[in-house]
Amino acid sequence: MTEPHTEARRTISDPQVMRALAHPARIAILEHLSTNEGGATATDCAEIVGLSPSATSYHLRALAKFGLVEVAPSRGDARERVWRAVGRGLMVDPGRDAGPEARAAEQALVEAYAVRELDRTRDWLRRAGDEPTEWYEAALFSDSTLVLTAEELAELNRAVAELLDPYRKRNRPEPPAGARAVAIHYKVVPLA
Repeated sequence: MTEPHTEARRTISDPQVMRALAHPARIAILEHLSTNEGGATATDCAEIVGLSPSATSYHLRALAKFGLVEVAPSRGDARERVWRAVGRGLMVDPGRDAGPEARAAEQALVEAYAVRELDRTRDWLRRAGDEPTEWYEAALFSDSTLVLTAEELAELNRAVAELLDPYRKRNRPEPPAGARAVAIHYKVVPLA
């Protein structure tokens, strides 16, 4: 399973790493660290994931054990430990000939991400009526069935990645006034 992107991404193929990441708090922590150049402390990350700093610290250490995050240079206070993501993104690909253990780990990780996206969608639906009109009207749910060759699908993936890149949080350190974080879930899978 691949995710297109114009930057080099770290490929995860080890089932242990996939299982370590397949936790909602760890996914959220890694997303936060991947989009914040200066890194963050366990306390900063705790606010994002809704856990205590000590529980968040546990998850940060687990992510570090598998090389997904690392201690970053201090921001001046030697008492605080700043963490940052290793690399600019991840791609999960156990390999075409992966065994059952790797496939099960991949499925657990992809399902954890899918649950996260479903939760985000449900959260939007609960508060959509309270949103400003321009945001309500700009939100979109779309489902399409396309007919493509494998080459056309690969080209479509490259084009979508290129279209999204300028808007990624890490590529917009100073977004325009009124900009908000927006979740986009893009997947393309051949149908049976």
